[in-house]
Amino acid sequence: MVEQRNHNPRVRGSSPCAVILIMENIKEIIFELSKGCVDILPEGELEKKVLLAKKENRPLRVKLGIDASGPYIHLGFTIPLRKLKKFQEFGHTAVLIFGDFTGKIGDPTGKNKTRPQLTDEDIKENLKNYKTQVFKILDPKKTEIRLNGEWSDKLTPQDIIKLSSKMTVARMLERDYFENRYKHKIPISLHEFLYPLFQAYDSVAVRADIELGGTDQKFNLLLGREIQQEYGQEGQIIMTTPLLEGIDGTRKMSKSYDNYVGITEKPSEIFGKLMSIPDSLIIKYMLLTTDIPQKDIDSYKDEMENGKNPKEYKMILAKKIVSMYYSENESLRCEKEFNRIFKEKGLPDFIPSIKVSSEDSSIKITQFLKKYNLTESTSQASRLIQGKGVKINDNLVENFDFVYTPKKGDVIQVGKKRFVKID
Repeated sequence: MVEQRNHNPRVRGSSPCAVILIMENIKEIIFELSKGCVDILPEGELEKKVLLAKKENRPLRVKLGIDASGPYIHLGFTIPLRKLKKFQEFGHTAVLIFGDFTGKIGDPTGKNKTRPQLTDEDIKENLKNYKTQVFKILDPKKTEIRLNGEWSDKLTPQDIIKLSSKMTVARMLERDYFENRYKHKIPISLHEFLYPLFQAYDSVAVRADIELGGTDQKFNLLLGREIQQEYGQEGQIIMTTPLLEGIDGTRKMSKSYDNYVGITEKPSEIFGKLMSIPDSLIIKYMLLTTDIPQKDIDSYKDEMENGKNPKEYKMILAKKIVSMYYSENESLRCEKEFNRIFKEKGLPDFIPSIKVSSEDSSIKITQFLKKYNLTESTSQASRLIQGKGVKINDNLVENFDFVYTPKKGDVIQVGKKRFVKID
């Protein structure tokens, strides 16, 4: 009789039952870590990596990069942050890299023109409050925070040439955003080719096991894996998460597009912005940015499809987000304030302020609305005025040619939801 051998992975000295329990536990862990991801590459490697870390009794090093292009962490960026938090819950280390060095190059991803390079002062200011923001989500005890200037600033010209030799121009031009710009004769600066290389080198510097990022970062993440292998390391696994459309409902949420919801903005601002998103994005926002149970989200989706007013579910979303980053009491206050504005025609407790240039002491109202980003164009301003959608201190503006003299304390209402106050 031929002896039957069990080829399942074993922990030395463990019983078959213990092995089965470990394997079942691993499958559950992989399910939780994989949930909501778009890509996990190479296929099948995540489970191997988690098993090896368990066998070696060490935490995985899971990398996520943050650029320094603005002072706020927005809801779109909380998607990979929340995934990073899930790794922490299973005992692994979050390696959060702030791009003080790469921020001075500028990430070209998705851009149809050269992105402005940030100064040291810009970066320092933008990074100042990032730690407070990320620790609203991550566990500080399981988070390693690094600035990529720690290693990139020390690279010699010879080091940079060596790094650059790992990538061809032809390969770079395979990227959609470079290919399109090249095809349409839109300038591409040489320094833009360096951004993905330096981001990849970050993975070498911190010896990343896994790197997270949005789907628009897939090329950069895969390049990190290749560069690690070029430098004699095991290549990282890449995991991409979905991109979230901004409150305009079209482009991805971005500080550059000013269509974001910052997690440290005033609660009323967060609430108001979320109440303005297109109905079609309610479920996606719930799925990607909250911990609302799946069964509840499925129920909300069914109810809206059966005719329930989407505004009710925006209210649920807005309250949930405010309670996550502030408190339950704040979410209830915001709800009450919002209802007061729209049901009782009152004013909000918080109205954002704008500073008006001294040269605009007398300015045509349509030009004013466009110049201070209250409308996208003077023609849109005209349409709003025609539709009785512009008020100053609750007085209706009815004339396109009205010349406005801004005074401190004036409250301007544009449409149903936009209020600003002259500072």
